[in-house]
Amino acid sequence: MPAPHLSLPPTDRVLSPLTGWTRAHWEALADRQLEALVPYATPGFAQYRLPGRASWSGVVSDGLEGFARSFLLASFRIAGAGGDVHPRLVERYAQGLTTGTDRRRGTGLDGEAWPELTDCSQQMVEAASIAIGLHETRPWIWDKLDSRVQERIVDWFSGFVGGRTWDNNWRLFQVVSEQFLASVGAPHSQEDIDGGLDRIEDWYVGDGWYTDGDGRNFDYYIGWAMHLYPLLWARMAGPDGDGGRAKVYRERLSQFLTTYPHFFGGDGAPVHQGRSLTYRFAATAPVWMGALADCTPLEPGLTRRLASGTARHFVERGVPDERGLLPLGWYGTFLPTTQPYSGPASPYWASKGFLGLLLPADHPVWTEREAQLPVEKSEQYTALPAPGWLLHGTPHDGIVRLINHGSDHNPLEGPATDDPHYAKLAYSTATAPESAPHAWQRTVDNHVALIAEDGTPSRRRRIHPISCEGRVASSRHDAQLPGFDEEFPIESTTVLHGPWEIRVHRVQAPEGVTVREGGYAVADETSVHAERGPGWALTRTESGVTSAVVALHGWDEESGIAREVEANAYGPHSATPYLRSTGHPTGSGVHVTLAVLTRDVVHPQALRESISCVADPGDARQVRITFPDGGTVTV
Repeated sequence: MPAPHLSLPPTDRVLSPLTGWTRAHWEALADRQLEALVPYATPGFAQYRLPGRASWSGVVSDGLEGFARSFLLASFRIAGAGGDVHPRLVERYAQGLTTGTDRRRGTGLDGEAWPELTDCSQQMVEAASIAIGLHETRPWIWDKLDSRVQERIVDWFSGFVGGRTWDNNWRLFQVVSEQFLASVGAPHSQEDIDGGLDRIEDWYVGDGWYTDGDGRNFDYYIGWAMHLYPLLWARMAGPDGDGGRAKVYRERLSQFLTTYPHFFGGDGAPVHQGRSLTYRFAATAPVWMGALADCTPLEPGLTRRLASGTARHFVERGVPDERGLLPLGWYGTFLPTTQPYSGPASPYWASKGFLGLLLPADHPVWTEREAQLPVEKSEQYTALPAPGWLLHGTPHDGIVRLINHGSDHNPLEGPATDDPHYAKLAYSTATAPESAPHAWQRTVDNHVALIAEDGTPSRRRRIHPISCEGRVASSRHDAQLPGFDEEFPIESTTVLHGPWEIRVHRVQAPEGVTVREGGYAVADETSVHAERGPGWALTRTESGVTSAVVALHGWDEESGIAREVEANAYGPHSATPYLRSTGHPTGSGVHVTLAVLTRDVVHPQALRESISCVADPGDARQVRITFPDGGTVTV
């Protein structure tokens, strides 16, 4: 990976007697990013027009995005320091607010004024960041603005009043923006605020989990949006104005945080799942909010370990880049990690990951030693029935794996898609799905597929959860094959055993169809090593991250390796091991796979010989698996 391009404070000044990153590191990282943006500002600092691919909203909206999302970072920096920052930082954003709301400055490519807030416009997203920033920096910015500028800002925000947003986390953008209007005595709609907060109650599914809108939409938006904005709203509304809602939000966030540390690997990497992953540090926002709202179940040292470990993970891999900018991607630029709404400044929602700067310097989060992450202490198995996920982490290699039997990011009804960041059977902190359009449509990695005569694989679109408890989870999806009107159900069960996943699939398919299953795709800067033998296949990176699949039941002896180039966020060269079975019998068939992702040396043939898998002759729906240690499981 590239060397970091960040100048941090001297170690002897900030580390002793602590371990890991301190507040000074976070301040330095924030300052570096804010200064790096200045060359890309428009003359009046109302927009930051960064280099890179434009979003579908256009250059002007993208420029507003650059202002709003970096203002969020600046606001945490300013407020956290009690205004004791370089005056230019405050002046830049005060000037940007003045210029951006001045309609005389023009709204086109040659102007700086911000586009108006219209129904379901991208400006609604950015307005929420500006509202939060204005609230947090009120003594240093809002209170010192000319009254005519304040009036213009209020007029701009008024586009929210009675407006329509998308029916998901966007409802909360309206909530915080109109609450800001209320906080400064401006016209607003209490009905909009209450309606947005009431709506998210429909999406609460228990155990601290929301779905982001209707459907099974589980990803990092649950933490950096569904939990974050309600409590930011509560900070604006105050204890006398929250109607008792804040207590509920704190309780839910506390539940959510109980298992949230299990999503992070020993190297600080978050599990690579879901959309908008280019926000990176934002994955730690709910952890900071738990401390800020005084509702976290996590010890202070674990809060800082989790947040700082994630920041260190990216800094050590060249993020920010040599310009000090956050590129569109995971490490370097990698557009398949993004969405069409992602513009050059979209990654600056990473600012949410700096929420901890609002905590005072003497808060225990900053003064106590970093604690170990769960994966650093012991082997971890975590069942999350609400999203339909299993997490398992292994301390010797620090890898956390997410087994997906519940999140598909599809509407409840109507056409469904199979986005690679949601449709896979598994994700991890050490791998990413093959996600370039030329690759993910072939759906080899972490997918069991039926193969049509023309070679087209079936897709895993809408996922129907069946069960999730202990170390076992199950789901069903209906495979679609070209040339067939009907769909073919595939029931899948995953059983965890150390770094191993036992995947059992009961497949209903036409006679003669080929069935295929892939393991994890591993990626590297250079070519990925691959081996295969009878009933097994293996891929390995130069650093030793190894993916293997081993046939335990129902597969042919033939195996394969699927290679891709420029298809993976973890490196330009990627490879996936897979198994195949040709000549499917009429009706149903059972296929059992051992999938491995580890930094250990793997001996697939030895595994195949030492793990027994027997189909129950009295019940074709059951298989019995016996592990080398004598343990057994019946699926």
